[in-house]
Amino acid sequence: MAYWNSRGLRGSALEEIINFTNEYYRKRGLALFQKVPTPITPVQVDNEKHAITLAYFEKESTVDYIGVVQGIPVCFDAKETAQNFLPLRNIHEHQLLFMEDFRRQRGLAFLLVSFTAKGEYYLLPVEELRRYWDGAAQGGRKSIPYEAFSQDYRIFLQNGGVLHYLEAAALYLEKTEES
Repeated sequence: MAYWNSRGLRGSALEEIINFTNEYYRKRGLALFQKVPTPITPVQVDNEKHAITLAYFEKESTVDYIGVVQGIPVCFDAKETAQNFLPLRNIHEHQLLFMEDFRRQRGLAFLLVSFTAKGEYYLLPVEELRRYWDGAAQGGRKSIPYEAFSQDYRIFLQNGGVLHYLEAAALYLEKTEES
């Protein structure tokens, strides 16, 4: 049984931005996304702070968000890194497999990655993630270097804090339709 030992809300800054963005998209009729909760059972609770300090995962989670953009199913996971690379250990195999299954059903699947030290955001298609995953399995590097993230998929904060990732997702869709 897998356990979670709280080290704070890792990734919460990016998720706050994404949640704000998703609400912005919903209100404008552009897209509809749902945050997928991680099923946990608390083991220890700090009653003074009203916080869970130790819990176990009830089952494997899939991705952070699932939704639809003008009829196109989309799923993605949010990842933050303070390094100049994204460690592959931050991605679980069951997440990768879920995203690949999602793609086979003609949906879009990707990571939204925040390089916190640079203040930059990128969309990483699941196909690119698979390439690095397979390379690591064959003895290659265990991370995706910053330089591997395409400037075509760079995402900018706009309109008072909206992380407008739909532009990058549209480009990803366009490129997948070409192949």
